[in-house]
Amino acid sequence: MRLFLFDIDGTLVSVRGAGRTAFARALEATYGTAGTIERYDFRGRTDLRIVHDLMTEAGLTVERIRAGVADCFRAYVRELTTIIGDGSRVQILPGVAELVRRLGARPDAVVGLLTGNIAAGARIKLEPTGLWPLFRVAAYGSDDADRRRLPAIARERARAIGHDFAFDKITIIGDTPHDVECARFCGAVAVAVATGQHPAADLATCEPDMLFSDLADVDRVVARLADGAP
Repeated sequence: MRLFLFDIDGTLVSVRGAGRTAFARALEATYGTAGTIERYDFRGRTDLRIVHDLMTEAGLTVERIRAGVADCFRAYVRELTTIIGDGSRVQILPGVAELVRRLGARPDAVVGLLTGNIAAGARIKLEPTGLWPLFRVAAYGSDDADRRRLPAIARERARAIGHDFAFDKITIIGDTPHDVECARFCGAVAVAVATGQHPAADLATCEPDMLFSDLADVDRVVARLADGAP
């Protein structure tokens, strides 16, 4: 058995900047400023980390930031729901739909999420794809600001549904160096895919166990992932 944990933005889907826009509006509404959000690098960072980084740089105290986080996320969910609208803005990336369905149908696999998105944000982005019900476990950006701690949370949630995975039986699939680092930190298999904003050459320098330009060749990707060997 293997546990496959997918990142969302740049790996499964593109929402074409919706998250940044929704965050800017939510931060303004909650804290009175969005800080330097236009130049902040969202890639691979958890939603908790994004709020903390931007508001710390804007001069807010830790106490003030923490006191507003719940309100900020509620505003973010409202704004993201509005921006995503009927879901036509959500672009599912090549091969993803078939890949997730085929892995999810395997008796030797559990498919889940490991994402910087808060849970509600993940659902808003994925429901238009029809794939949301296939992810049986998840660790979210609302669970911990440090992405490296999320695999242990996903592992505990898998255990709660009857599957106990050693970390070397977990595969983490993402589009940023942070995803590779996250896998390395816990001893999981690191799979990088160059469908986000990091080209394959940049991802190769992180030395992932597997590197794909995209997930379009589903037969090949399934075979490699199911094998699990670096």
